[in-house]
Amino acid sequence: MDKTKKYEVFMGRIGNDPELKYTNNQKALCELSIAVDGGDSIEAKWRNVIIWGKQAEKCPLYLKKGYKVFIEGLEEVREYTNSKGEQKSYKQVVANLVGFPSL
Repeated sequence: MDKTKKYEVFMGRIGNDPELKYTNNQKALCELSIAVDGGDSIEAKWRNVIIWGKQAEKCPLYLKKGYKVFIEGLEEVREYTNSKGEQKSYKQVVANLVGFPSL
């Protein structure tokens, strides 16, 4: 799997309630889908965000669908080959800082 990284800072609204999960080795993980203002476009741009560790554990306590959130982290573009042999890719931001401006 190939991946490239780019530094990202943005603010947007959460599209779904945060759901806390744990990996097999008990590392906390929270995934968010965030709508960011599209600028010139009327449509919002959706960003997938991954949060790890203590910050992940706090997200469901303080964030809900529709809340504003500030994200700082690295955008990763991951490429993989699906079961049909097709080359696919997706983007996600691995957050190192999550801000709760609504509080």
